[in-house]
Amino acid sequence: MRELPGKGDDVRREYISQQQRQHGRKVLAVLPIHYPKELLTAMNLLAVELWGPPGKPRGPDAGRIQTYVCAVVRNALAFLASGGADVVDGVLFPHTCDSIQGLATQAPDFGGWGKQVFRFLHPKGDDRPSSRTFIRRELEVLAVELERLTHAPLEPEALGRAIDLHREIHALRARLVDRRRCLPVDDLALYTALRRGEFLWPSDHLGELREAAAVLDDTTAQQGTPVMITGLVPEPMTIFSALDEAGAFVVADDYAAVGRRIVRDYPKSAADPLDTLVDLQFAGPPCSTRTIAQQRRIDVLEQTFDRSGAAGLIIHMIKFCEPELFDVPLIRRRFEAKGVPVLYLESELERELAGQTVTRVEAFVEMLRPVQIQIGSVT
Repeated sequence: MRELPGKGDDVRREYISQQQRQHGRKVLAVLPIHYPKELLTAMNLLAVELWGPPGKPRGPDAGRIQTYVCAVVRNALAFLASGGADVVDGVLFPHTCDSIQGLATQAPDFGGWGKQVFRFLHPKGDDRPSSRTFIRRELEVLAVELERLTHAPLEPEALGRAIDLHREIHALRARLVDRRRCLPVDDLALYTALRRGEFLWPSDHLGELREAAAVLDDTTAQQGTPVMITGLVPEPMTIFSALDEAGAFVVADDYAAVGRRIVRDYPKSAADPLDTLVDLQFAGPPCSTRTIAQQRRIDVLEQTFDRSGAAGLIIHMIKFCEPELFDVPLIRRRFEAKGVPVLYLESELERELAGQTVTRVEAFVEMLRPVQIQIGSVT
C-alpha cells in the first residue's frame, strides 16, 4: 500500500493540481456522505471529500454555526471560508442531514464561498416507486447542473464505463474489509488505503486496491482481539494505533464513511445506465443518513457482528451527529441484551485521541480477552 509523498492537505493539493494539469479535470469538494460518484466520474469530475477537516477550525467562521452542531459541518464552513478549498471548482452538498443541507446556503451566503454550489437530495425512505422516480429526477437535474462546470453533456456510454469501474472498486473494498483476518497489515495502513478513495481518481484508487488485495491469501494474518466498530468516520485515525497497541484489530466495519458505502450486491447493468445508477441508490447497507428503517439497520449490524466473530463492539461517534445518535440507544440495547461488551467513544473530530480515551480503549480490549478465548473455543 504505497503512499504519496507528504501528508494531509499537501498530498491532496498536489494531487488535485496534477489532475487539473495533466487531465484537464474540474474538481468538486464534496461534503459527506452519499452521492452519485459514478455520475461525477462519467463527467470527468474529480470528487474530493471534505470531512471537516479534522483538528481545530481553520478560521473564525465556524462561529457562524451553533456550538451544538457537529464538528464536520462547523470545520467545513471555516475551511471553505478561509480559502482552504479554493483549488477546487465547486462544492457538492448531499442532503446527509439538516446541518449539511443548511451549510449549502450558509457557505455561499456567509462563508465567502464564491464558486458554484450543487445540491443532491436522496430519498430518506425505503425503496419504492415514488422514491425511484424522485431519485432519477435528482440525478437528471444534477447532471444538467454539472454541465455548467464541464461544458459537456452526460454521455450514456461514459456513465456505463464509470459504473463498471466503480463496480470493481466496490468488490475490492468489500474483499479487503470482509477478509480482514487474512490481510497482513495493521488497521491504520488498511484504512489509509481505503480512505484515499476520498480524493483519488477512481482508476488510481483501483490500482492501489489491487495492490493491497494481492497480498491476501487463506492464512490468518491477524492474531489480536477482533472488534467490530460503528460510527460516522474514523477520525481521529489514531484510534487504529490505539487498538493495535492494545492488541486488537477491526474485524468488521460499519463506519458510514467506509463499510456502509460498500455495495456488495452491486446491481446488474441496465440498458439505460441511469437506471443502474438509480438501483445503486438503494443497493448499499442501511445507513442512518438516508433511511428511517432503524430496525433493519440494527438487524444488519447484528448479522455482520455474528458473522465476523468479533469479541466486542465499539461505537465511535462524532459529538452532535444527530442521524447517528438517533440509532445509538437501539444499538446499545440490542448488543447488551446479547451479552456483547460495548465501548462508547465520542470525539469532536480531534487530530489525536485523548490520553483518557486511549486508556479506555486499552481497558476495553483487556476486558475482551476472556470473551475472545470463549469465541475461539466455540469456533
